[in-house]
Amino acid sequence: MKKILLSLVFLVSFIGNSQILDPVKWKSKVVQKSDTEFELVMEAAIDTDWHMYSQFTPDGGAQPLVFTFKASGKDFKLIGKTKESQYKKTYNDIFEVDEYYFSKKATFTQLIKVTNPNLKEIKVLLEGQSCIEGKCIQEEDNLTFKLPAIKVTEKVEEVRKDEPIGAVVPVEVTSNDNDSTDVIVTNVSETKETIKTKETTTDKPEDEEKKGLWTIFFLAFVGGFAALLTPCVFPMIPMTVSFFTKQSKTKAAGFRNAVIYGLSIVVIYLLLGVLVSLVFGADALNALSTNVWFNIIFFILLLVFAASFLGAFEIMLPNKWANKVDSQADRGGLLGIFFMALALAIVSFSCTGPIVGTLLVQAAAGGSQIGPIVGMLGFSLAIALPFALFAAFPGWMNSLPKSGGWLNTVKVSLGFLELALAFKFLSNADLVLQAHWLEREVFLAIWIVIFAAWALYLFGKLTLPHDSPLSHISVGRLFLALLVSFFTVYLIPGLWGAPLKLISGFPPPMTYSESPNGVGYKFEGNVGEISALPEHAHKGPHGIVAFHDYEQGLAYAKEVGKPILLDFTGYACVNCRKMEDFVWSTPEILPMLKEEFVLISLYVDSKAELPKADQYISPETGKEIVTVGNKWSDYQITRYQNNAQPYYIILDDEGKDLTKPVGYTPDLEEYKSWLNEGLAAFKK
Repeated sequence: MKKILLSLVFLVSFIGNSQILDPVKWKSKVVQKSDTEFELVMEAAIDTDWHMYSQFTPDGGAQPLVFTFKASGKDFKLIGKTKESQYKKTYNDIFEVDEYYFSKKATFTQLIKVTNPNLKEIKVLLEGQSCIEGKCIQEEDNLTFKLPAIKVTEKVEEVRKDEPIGAVVPVEVTSNDNDSTDVIVTNVSETKETIKTKETTTDKPEDEEKKGLWTIFFLAFVGGFAALLTPCVFPMIPMTVSFFTKQSKTKAAGFRNAVIYGLSIVVIYLLLGVLVSLVFGADALNALSTNVWFNIIFFILLLVFAASFLGAFEIMLPNKWANKVDSQADRGGLLGIFFMALALAIVSFSCTGPIVGTLLVQAAAGGSQIGPIVGMLGFSLAIALPFALFAAFPGWMNSLPKSGGWLNTVKVSLGFLELALAFKFLSNADLVLQAHWLEREVFLAIWIVIFAAWALYLFGKLTLPHDSPLSHISVGRLFLALLVSFFTVYLIPGLWGAPLKLISGFPPPMTYSESPNGVGYKFEGNVGEISALPEHAHKGPHGIVAFHDYEQGLAYAKEVGKPILLDFTGYACVNCRKMEDFVWSTPEILPMLKEEFVLISLYVDSKAELPKADQYISPETGKEIVTVGNKWSDYQITRYQNNAQPYYIILDDEGKDLTKPVGYTPDLEEYKSWLNEGLAAFKK
């Protein structure tokens, strides 16, 4: 009985570690828009707790989804980019970037125009990455879209522009990977408005979106409060409240007018948020965070805002606008109060404009179409509340600090923050281009200089154009100067490789740097050890000698008589990095990996193309093997019937398995015990 139980345990363990995971199931269909235009629709059903990454997830993190449409370029053309349903957003503290992903389901649509009437089908290759806690797999699926008979006539195109075509076209669609087949009937007589509605319908992850909108609201509210403390707005509080309380016949009337004034401010800024949302639209807002040109434009825009706050010039709307609006404010009544609020918005634009612009940029880059509206709601509420509160309690105005040079200090401080934030947008553009102009060390050096200059300014060592003579600094200014100084000192070790977790996500990741180990890093080892690496070997994580080719690593293991740690990994594998950072790096594990094993790391997401002679069709999956990553992924599937990463096996120097495979194993003692088991088996 004991032997039977042990056999069952081994069998269950083997099955658990030898399975082909298929967490994403694809369905597809074709929607005919005209005689020559078709919409290819791809729907993904994602298993519970799994998530698949968006095609827009930024570089430096997980592998984004890529669509390759296979057919002669002369047979059809793509109209616009592939659209996708709403993704979720999360910060990855391993790669130090935001990542966009889908859970449960996702929909992708691509509009095409067929130019060859003989075209019968279009094939689409989908490549990406899906993950669950502890493992990731490379997604690769082939879909085939079968098209109906196509008539190419100019007459049809002309009719479509002006009025619907009342045709009903049955379209059959199949998938090469045993996905379900849909047969749908589409009425092409749908109007453009109906089609537009369908295209923009998304399955929004409500909880995630609510969190993002609350963050935007909070940051915008703080921005509005900061705008209150600028020279353009703060002096207006007592002046405006006094006007309403003195001009009104009763205290209640004064309070009512001040509330209407505050609500008018809210309406004005809300209209601005609505305008931005309508002008850009949902698709454009989704693309902001990764679009190179948007990020460069934002960088330049924030530089201009920063220069304005620092005193180089003032950004002002035309005076005739203010004069015309001010003349309307004399009408009295509700309309007059509204124009008074509009006059405040125009006159104070030199102070509020840069803050509003920055908030709109940040809210828009979040990808939500209502983000700018929520942002302007938070900003305007912070501006409007003091007018209503001080009108209700006029005695509070006696406690307000007097206007003075401190207001300009607030404005200049905002200028330094704008300047630092500008380089975040430039960094985004650089990361997307992979130009390596603004690597981590350069970014941190710029921030250190900016915050050091801000500290010197607060200590009174730097003066700017609109500063008043400073005989002493206030206690509040001193505390802020000390805080900025502490932050500046905190940034400096980042040049030597410190992780700087307080600002995770702002600087480029450690891997995107001139020296991944930090400035001034020196190799701790014997002289000439790096140059004496075995042929074909690489310096892996934490200085471990690693091979990226199985045959080359196996040959070296035979030469030195050591067991092999076979590591199926990926460049965009989060849990692989977690294992390397938190398990491999420990004093208990690292010496073993350096001295007792030959590490062979096979990257299943490598896009390096294999020589034509080495490309083949997998007998296991039937897929084309054209890249190095395809090769190692197919090897893992064929040999171990598993396609998840990380995935570790200990082999002897002949390539035979010594232990059962393991996946993500964050428990240090468990992983160490597994390594010792492999060593013991090898010595036998």
